[in-house]
Amino acid sequence: MAERRVALVMAEDDYRLVRPLANPIHDGEAMEAALKKLGFEVTLETNRDLRRMRRALDDFREDAKGADVALVYFSGHGVEISGDNRLLPVDADASSLDQLDKTSLPLEEVRDAVAATAKVGLIVLDACRSDPFSASSGEGRGATSLAKDVADKVKPGLGRVGRAENILFAFSAAPGETAADGTGQNSPFTTALTKYLGTDGLEIRSVLTLVQQEVYDLSRGKQLPYVESGLPKLFFAAAAKEQLPERERLLLAMADVTPEMRGEVEQIASDADMPLAPLYGALISSDANHLSADSLNARLREAADAFVKVRGEMKTLASDDPQVAELRRQAEEQLSLGAFDGARALLAKAADIDNVSRQALKGNFVSRTLSEAATRFLSGGAARADLDYATAISDYESVLALYGEAGQTSLNLEQADRQSRTLEELGILYTTVGNVEAAGRAFTALLTNLEQRSRQETDPSVKRDLAISHIKLANIKMVQGDLPTSLEHYEAARDMLRDLTASVPDEKGWLGDLAMANDKIGNVLATQGDVGAAAKAYQQSLSIKQKLADAEPNSAYLLRDLTITYDEIGDLARTAGQLDDAQTAFEESLRIRLLLAKNKPDDPERQRAVSVSHERIGDVLRERGDAAGALAAYSKSQAIAEELVRRDPNDTDLKRDLSISYAKIGNALNDQENWPAALASYQQALAVARELADDDPGNTDWQRDLSVCLEKVAGVLDAQGNVGGALENYQDSLAIVDRLAKLDPGNSDWQRDLSITLSEIGMLETKQRHFEGSKKAFEASLGIRQKLAHSDPNNAIWQFDLVQAYINYAYVAKDPKAVLTKALNLTLELDRTGRLAPRDKPTIKYLRGLLAKLNARKK
Repeated sequence: MAERRVALVMAEDDYRLVRPLANPIHDGEAMEAALKKLGFEVTLETNRDLRRMRRALDDFREDAKGADVALVYFSGHGVEISGDNRLLPVDADASSLDQLDKTSLPLEEVRDAVAATAKVGLIVLDACRSDPFSASSGEGRGATSLAKDVADKVKPGLGRVGRAENILFAFSAAPGETAADGTGQNSPFTTALTKYLGTDGLEIRSVLTLVQQEVYDLSRGKQLPYVESGLPKLFFAAAAKEQLPERERLLLAMADVTPEMRGEVEQIASDADMPLAPLYGALISSDANHLSADSLNARLREAADAFVKVRGEMKTLASDDPQVAELRRQAEEQLSLGAFDGARALLAKAADIDNVSRQALKGNFVSRTLSEAATRFLSGGAARADLDYATAISDYESVLALYGEAGQTSLNLEQADRQSRTLEELGILYTTVGNVEAAGRAFTALLTNLEQRSRQETDPSVKRDLAISHIKLANIKMVQGDLPTSLEHYEAARDMLRDLTASVPDEKGWLGDLAMANDKIGNVLATQGDVGAAAKAYQQSLSIKQKLADAEPNSAYLLRDLTITYDEIGDLARTAGQLDDAQTAFEESLRIRLLLAKNKPDDPERQRAVSVSHERIGDVLRERGDAAGALAAYSKSQAIAEELVRRDPNDTDLKRDLSISYAKIGNALNDQENWPAALASYQQALAVARELADDDPGNTDWQRDLSVCLEKVAGVLDAQGNVGGALENYQDSLAIVDRLAKLDPGNSDWQRDLSITLSEIGMLETKQRHFEGSKKAFEASLGIRQKLAHSDPNNAIWQFDLVQAYINYAYVAKDPKAVLTKALNLTLELDRTGRLAPRDKPTIKYLRGLLAKLNARKK
């Protein structure tokens, strides 16, 4: 026997004593049509006074008694009076609280009618439209009274009803919130409800989840429908047929996103002036559970930036073929709904049309090839917005191939610019996925492309793009360890930007680019050990950034950028042994960061920056021998780190900061030879580092942190005379760094870590007079450092690492004099070329002393 479904639809908009509404009658008619399609017997009541509303409920209770499913839908004004939800008929009177109470319909009466009618009850209320008593027009469906006695007792919107047996309540807005009446013929809630109510194979609660997330998405987070269910069994409005469409699957997945993550998405979407759905789509597809808060934020902002770019391209790119143009328009619509697969499928159809046409009609070959390239470019942007890097790379490679088929001379200025941007996107994407070689090829091609364009085009922005392409290629060369080539490109960028800013001095963005180029040059020179030249580059950057910050003193971005250069200057001064200058730079950075944190105390990133500044100052004080001062600075940093972890215990970046803070305090206590306290602090650091590493064994940064903490503990145990315990911890660390070094033999940092650990093990083996073990460890460490030093003779850090390896190996070498002579000659060469750090200069005297002792023994 077929299921009997009955519905009463009530719609009120022609209010006599409160503000009328525009859409409820339209909403009621739309619901009537939707329910009839689903087999409901529908009674529609419009613009009824209280007496007629009650009569309609009585008639519904009588006529529909014994039905399987009963649904009551109300569209109009609704209020909460002293905790009771009320629906307002057209004759509602708010002249006093007593009158409003007498002329409104308690929701309880609707619930009683539904409960007495059927086994399954549904009450749907699009009745939270705001300020029915205002004389002005409005967009909502809730209540704010003008009369004081009413205002004290009446709340806008409807309140919670609590679980009702056998009944589901669906509200158009959250408890106490108001809902939009809508700018079209229907409210957003009823529009979504009529769209999804008949979704094949979805239980009613899942249907309402679709409605909830659709309204939330399209209102950009301003309205979130609410459901309370006491249904004893599942209710399907329509039978199952096939898999849900992509948009519906996304809306259901959105319902499971945590409130914290929702807030993140809403903020980024607001900043980018974009819909919510594309960001949720990128969030869900990128498996954000394994991402730290910082990484998640960066990933979402990357997706937002890609969406904004491709949306702009879709609005500006035209096609002569109306079918292609329509498919692109539909793809833009799907993209805004977060339906990335649907958008790409439509773009693929458009590209196929161009492809078939260009093959069949040779006369159209070039125009159709360029049209297909444009469509593939849009498809790559859609994949980029979905954080689908592999698909984006494939699409962008297709774009380049198509431009190659069309021929460079066929490209107009707009197409040439798109070709450049395609190369840039490929370089960025290949860098993101770790394919450094491919990224280098893409940026090299981009550089060549822009050099050619800069000779042909007079637009100064092309020269600016050329300068930035030099920086991007230089970044790749830095990763590859090619410091001389990276320096050449950074300097080329600096020279171009210097000329551009001289000709257009008011272009602040270009000044920022020039400062960045100087920073990059300083980084390379510092790595090469050219402290003087590096300091000059940093000072030039600081001068520009200070000028920009002075022009916009309230710009948090410019002030943060200024602190970065102060830190670079401080780091360089510290390396050069100029500790006064280092402390001054770090204290200036701290001053700015304290100001930023004061302006926004709840911003964890600003608090973290303050914590880092305290750590840097502590590091300088340690080098000055002020262990007590360093401990005080580190303690300030630790207090901030602990508070941030307390606020957000699931943020792995904050936990990592705390581990580092514990280790820093351990360092200061170690300097004071307070071994028990140092060991306790290091063990705190180790416990946090081990927790992070165990949670994600694939995170190489956390594995590396764990190895460092193990070695800190080992160092204290060694100082306490527990050589066996120290060696055990070093062996545990060795297992980690050896695995990392084998994972990526080209990673110089990991190779250097391995050499340091081997050296420490060699020293402990020597203490225990295990000379075979110490020789094996020292030889392995020396071999690694020789490879690093020979791979880049300009890297002063690696050259001095080799000096230290020679000194260690001399303990077990057959000819220690020859080994120490190599160490001395290399140290003298570093000193002669100005690349020996002041703190390392005593090594010359130390080595000469060792050699003198060896010579004296022979005599």
